[in-house]
Amino acid sequence: MPRSHPLPKIWLMTDARFGDEQLRAIQQLPARSGVVFRHYHLATLQRRALFAQVLRICRRRGHILLLAGDARTALRWHADGFHQRGRGHPGLLHSAPVHNAREIAEVKRDNPDLLFLSPLFNTKSHPGARPLGPLMFQRLAKLGGPKRIVALGGMTRQSAHMLGPRIVHGWAAIDAFRKKPA
Repeated sequence: MPRSHPLPKIWLMTDARFGDEQLRAIQQLPARSGVVFRHYHLATLQRRALFAQVLRICRRRGHILLLAGDARTALRWHADGFHQRGRGHPGLLHSAPVHNAREIAEVKRDNPDLLFLSPLFNTKSHPGARPLGPLMFQRLAKLGGPKRIVALGGMTRQSAHMLGPRIVHGWAAIDAFRKKPA
């Protein structure tokens, strides 16, 4: 992925909870959004096959696709980058998950392009986890630098609007992109 490509402000985190609607959700994202492909629960061959389907959609829609995992696998699978703590790789976009000040300080040394800071709000992904809440989130976002922070954890389109561009670069979600039950 060329570094001149603008980093997406909207990100979808893939998840087993999507079931069959995963590909539809990716197709319906605004053009030039981002996708972090996770699906750790799948065996390698199944994960790679699903990744290939997601990659085709992302290329058609102009989305950025990050593989949750190491840079070497991301290169082999033709991802635009990878989502994991650790050193980056030239030519790959690098994002990392962070949850507190210590993790932000550690990860910043590796100079990732984006930090996914979570959980801002209660989330189904981590039931029982204590959310950061808006005030703590803002404090931590300042440590990471607003141009790098992607808000995650219970995010919706509505809650994303309350986080101005001086606080975060963008937002990510799972359930905000799922069809709501009838």
